[in-house]
Amino acid sequence: PHRAPPPAPGRNRRSFCDAMGVKRSVTKEGSGRTPRSGEVVRAHYTGRLASNGEVFDSSRSRSKPLVFMIGIGSVIRGWDEGIMEMRLGEHATLEVSSDYGYGEEGTPGGPIPPNADLIFEVELLAASDDYAPGASAGSTCETLTAQCRLQ
Repeated sequence: PHRAPPPAPGRNRRSFCDAMGVKRSVTKEGSGRTPRSGEVVRAHYTGRLASNGEVFDSSRSRSKPLVFMIGIGSVIRGWDEGIMEMRLGEHATLEVSSDYGYGEEGTPGGPIPPNADLIFEVELLAASDDYAPGASAGSTCETLTAQCRLQ
């Protein structure tokens, strides 16, 4: 199994989070509303391991935003909580502690090791039928755990 390297000497593994959870840093303000629990949202993202910056997944490299229902546990808790605070059109960095990510198991056989803290660069494109300026509607996408279809 793939394991993250140990933290550098004198550095706490969770140094970016004072407490466990998710920290959101806005890199570009959005102008729309925030999503509501149960809505279908569309977002572009790049996910990195906090330990070494290695990219483990990116919707941008596939040119296909992720579409999922927010606030119901269909994605990691860090996304449910972090993205619910974002406004349409916003770009943000979500720093997710392992307990709000993939926890003690990581993604067995996959790119995320056990107890890995994660960093996501996220752009919120849409919530239900409301789109950020310049964003367009799409059809089908693959989520992290299931498939969904915008109707």
